[in-house]
Amino acid sequence: MPVDGSARHAERIQSAISSNGAAKSALIASWQRSACFHKLDPARRNPPERLTDPEFRRARQGLEVLIQVAQPSLDRLHHSVGGAGCCVLLADRNGVPVERRGAPGDDATFFDWGLWPGAIWSEESEGTNGIGTCLVEQRALTIHCDQHFYARNALLSCTTAPLYDHEGRLVAALDVSSCKAGLIENFVNLIANAVIDAAARIEAECFRQAYPDARILIVPVPDKMGKALIAVDQDDLVVGATRAARQALGISRACLQKSLPAAEVMNMSRTVTENLAAAERGVLQRALARAEGNVTAAAEALGMSRATLYRKLRRLDLHRAH
Repeated sequence: MPVDGSARHAERIQSAISSNGAAKSALIASWQRSACFHKLDPARRNPPERLTDPEFRRARQGLEVLIQVAQPSLDRLHHSVGGAGCCVLLADRNGVPVERRGAPGDDATFFDWGLWPGAIWSEESEGTNGIGTCLVEQRALTIHCDQHFYARNALLSCTTAPLYDHEGRLVAALDVSSCKAGLIENFVNLIANAVIDAAARIEAECFRQAYPDARILIVPVPDKMGKALIAVDQDDLVVGATRAARQALGISRACLQKSLPAAEVMNMSRTVTENLAAAERGVLQRALARAEGNVTAAAEALGMSRATLYRKLRRLDLHRAH
């Protein structure tokens, strides 16, 4: 981005922060953290900082097991997105990539941009960006082009998902980045789904390896809650649960230190699913009532497409009345 473009980018960010939009926008909230808390200047043009070789070796050693488990998923993910000019990065919880996949022909470009093992992509160092902001907000997200805090990163498109260990602790982030943002603009949603699916596979495999002698059960919770797994011992007591299972079912660390029967947990999951379905049914019925049965108007009010609303109505067996 040219110098005048950097100035405009900085002005746009400052204007957004001054508008108190942080209360309504997660993106502006991240810009505000970058500017006000971390004291970063969006017009700064220095490249990302990098760890020294000894520091990088220590960072990588801390994720050895995860790196090993992730190899097949990283290969598969790069096979899916590498042709679109993307690289795949596995970063530690400090925002430092420790493993990478990329096409050799793009390596020099990605190295110059800092999309490389050892670079520091924490929000504290780089402001709003896929890896750093994902780790702060602990959710999958995409930071596309000029959504980045630094003007110099405005040609990047970064889609990132958090990774949690078998005890539900945030340990890493899985990222797909491109410095050819125009080539992938129409594929952002597809890339996001691929990253989220790959992260779920990595988490599930790490969970299985953490409990090699246990039976691993899938807990039936809504898809949006993630991969909910529990580990059950020979006495049918729950000895482990993924973050998704803990969140969906209210399983605390203290619960797992007691005798928690698997049957009780599975009953809890059915109750959660039924309660969520009932809540969603109520939302849709109220929207349709306000729209006097007009599905198109109800879909617009709910911020979804007409086709999506119809699918939800069929799933909840509400389609016959409309």
